[in-house]
Amino acid sequence: MFEKHRLLAIAALISCGCGGGLPLLHPARTLPPGEVRAFGGFSGNVPVGSLTSSMRAAESDPNGGSAPPGGDPTYAKGALVAASIAPGLAPVGGARVGVGWQSEGGLAYTGRAVRADLRHSIDLTTHWTLSLGAAGSAALYGHQEGSALENVSLGQLHGWGADVPVLVGYESEGSLYMLWAGARAGWEHVDISDVTSEPKAVTLGSPPIALSATRFWGGGLVGFAVGFRHIHVAFELDVAYATISGAYNDTHVTVAGFTLAPATALWWRF
Repeated sequence: MFEKHRLLAIAALISCGCGGGLPLLHPARTLPPGEVRAFGGFSGNVPVGSLTSSMRAAESDPNGGSAPPGGDPTYAKGALVAASIAPGLAPVGGARVGVGWQSEGGLAYTGRAVRADLRHSIDLTTHWTLSLGAAGSAALYGHQEGSALENVSLGQLHGWGADVPVLVGYESEGSLYMLWAGARAGWEHVDISDVTSEPKAVTLGSPPIALSATRFWGGGLVGFAVGFRHIHVAFELDVAYATISGAYNDTHVTVAGFTLAPATALWWRF
């Protein structure tokens, strides 16, 4: 009964959608074959420096996104940050399972996107581990809340991405606490447009202003988890530098800067 209630709580937590980051929230050492670690918590995505400046400039732009196509690069930069970085706080949840050969697979969802990955670990010593993974992700259509920027329809955003994390971590005797740090790099492409499974001759309503953004990013992360037996509380902070190129309303721009992605979750291992 306890296990059933916990799974229902995790499912309810991840059912709502908004922005937020897509953290790893796992240690360097992989799970033994057949073991599962479910998790639920929250993640954030915070643009800083020039990315924040681009958002604020767009918010105070007198045109408010209503300029003719190709005529407002200031607003276009803010629109690309809003769509690609997805600033905000979101629930995060998922599960990981050991598949043997010191490898594990995972599936995670946070607000706007789903991520699936596979990774392999190598034990350096009794307590130290190195792991290398690869993941694919998808920004899901209709899973993000509206933007503070007028005419930026994040509810119609969709896209694809990939990332590669490398971790080094320490695990204490009895897994009372775990520490990990590493590097992570990735790519993501998103679009704002109507998506339909049935072509129609007549479009009902006004289509969204088109946006297309490609983001390349890389950075580092640190995390730790503390707990006992099957329950742990984990914390992680990702720092990345991103370059975003694309177009909004036929205005082609490039913007770059740093992002912070804090996250926390409750782990349950069984």
